[in-house]
Amino acid sequence: MDRDTAGDFADSTPLPADAEFSASDGAPAARTMSARALVVAQGKHRFYSLVLPSDLLADTCMVEPRIDNPIDGFQRLLDEKRAKSIARYIDAGFGTVPGAVVLSAQSRAHLKFDRDTGALTFRKDKKAFLIIDGQHRIYGFKLAKSSVSVPVVIYNRLSRAQECRLFMDINTKQRPVPNELLLDIRRLSEVETETEALLHNVFDLFHTRKDSALAGLLSPAERKKNMISRVTFNAALRSIKGAFVGAPADEVYGVLNAYLRACRHGLGLHAIDENIANPVLFKALMLLFTNVAERVADRHGGKYTVANFEDVLIPFFRRLKKSDLPRAGMSHTVLHEHYSKALSAGFLLKQWLFA
Repeated sequence: MDRDTAGDFADSTPLPADAEFSASDGAPAARTMSARALVVAQGKHRFYSLVLPSDLLADTCMVEPRIDNPIDGFQRLLDEKRAKSIARYIDAGFGTVPGAVVLSAQSRAHLKFDRDTGALTFRKDKKAFLIIDGQHRIYGFKLAKSSVSVPVVIYNRLSRAQECRLFMDINTKQRPVPNELLLDIRRLSEVETETEALLHNVFDLFHTRKDSALAGLLSPAERKKNMISRVTFNAALRSIKGAFVGAPADEVYGVLNAYLRACRHGLGLHAIDENIANPVLFKALMLLFTNVAERVADRHGGKYTVANFEDVLIPFFRRLKKSDLPRAGMSHTVLHEHYSKALSAGFLLKQWLFA
């Protein structure tokens, strides 16, 4: 980023040696704030790194959503629900939001840095800083009743084009934490719900048991092509969680494993048994489970073995054609609806023929 940085340095009132943060006297609108800062250089970039109270950030930072300023504004619209959750988190006493807020000093900030004392001074003005990254955190700080110390990065003398490029760099080059990893973190942090714990344990059984119908087809920590992620697995099983109320993980595994082994045998009739890892097909077959299990219960007294599931499923799979398999753009609910009708038609026909 090419810019004149010499003007960043200027004389300012030295910061008292015994204070990390202080405010000078004067009218609130023109009050000068000071805090110790470090100058950090990264290639052609240079910024100030410091710590400020969250309530001060709430009073001195602004955003410019595109809807309010379509010409100059470039930031995303605020998700108020997300900001409120941050406020609740802080007020609950956790108070740990370690990621640095990234700001761009505006002309109204009158930003000055004293190299001798390391003091960065600026005016306490509601439009002193433009938020480059961290708008939800800062709005959460504004809503919170308590104040916390926040790591802050401040750029100075950026043009609007440079602010936009910095915003794009931050929001396109950073990768969010995968949802699969977040599920593992929820377990480690002991905040899983009862349903989440059950799904987690059932997935682990499918992933580790040698007799698993999904052996070699599961990816616990990340999304991989032709494999079922923990997120996809959980979404599929949530649709039938009512069938397993109060059941332990090993019993759920036993019934579902028998069902999925029968499904793979059925798909194997078309030499596509590993297609069960297709997310749309897997979810559709999981939605079909309840209908199939009811038929197994009627015919075999609730003995959920592979053979008994095959008794219901194999005729169904024999009737399938390639056109009955997932196609690009097809949802699992549409596929399930088709399968459900086909299963019911075949079942009723068989009942009529052999009554």
